[in-house]
Amino acid sequence: MSEEKGSLCCCSGVGSVSSQEERLSWQEYFMSVAHLISRRATCTRGHIGAVIVRDNNILSTGYNGAPSGLPHCNDSGSACRIFRSIHPDGTIEENCVNTIHAEINAIAQAAKHGVSIRDSDIYITASPCIHCLKVLINVGIKIIYYANPYKIEHIAELVKLSGIQFVRVTVDSTGRR
Repeated sequence: MSEEKGSLCCCSGVGSVSSQEERLSWQEYFMSVAHLISRRATCTRGHIGAVIVRDNNILSTGYNGAPSGLPHCNDSGSACRIFRSIHPDGTIEENCVNTIHAEINAIAQAAKHGVSIRDSDIYITASPCIHCLKVLINVGIKIIYYANPYKIEHIAELVKLSGIQFVRVTVDSTGRR
């Protein structure tokens, strides 16, 4: 058999990355994973995915949906049951009573499996609601990476007071910025 000289890669062909295609950054990689996870969401009002990461390792994941074993919003005959509350600025906040948010599900999965998430980061396909932000602060998340802004004006003061870093990362369906 002949060997090609100058070839440094033994894995050419299907699935290989061309020399012109850039490797995903860690932020792009984890946000792409969050987007993939969001496809498991069962709430009909929105599909959100979350990935908790430390030292470039995935610790836990979550998506928005009903608690285990309970009916999901997208089950036939089910629907989102909406709870309305009023924010101090007068805007109305609507949340699905059936749904646990992706961030809380990721935290719950870590707890269920005994995984410490202190001093970790989280990647979320949308910025957290104020309730999830308070929990993320309490569990020791250091950086929140988010793709799409969601009512950021409601959480801006809490983000500032907490000292938590808040970073927007956008990727397209192929994982590119």
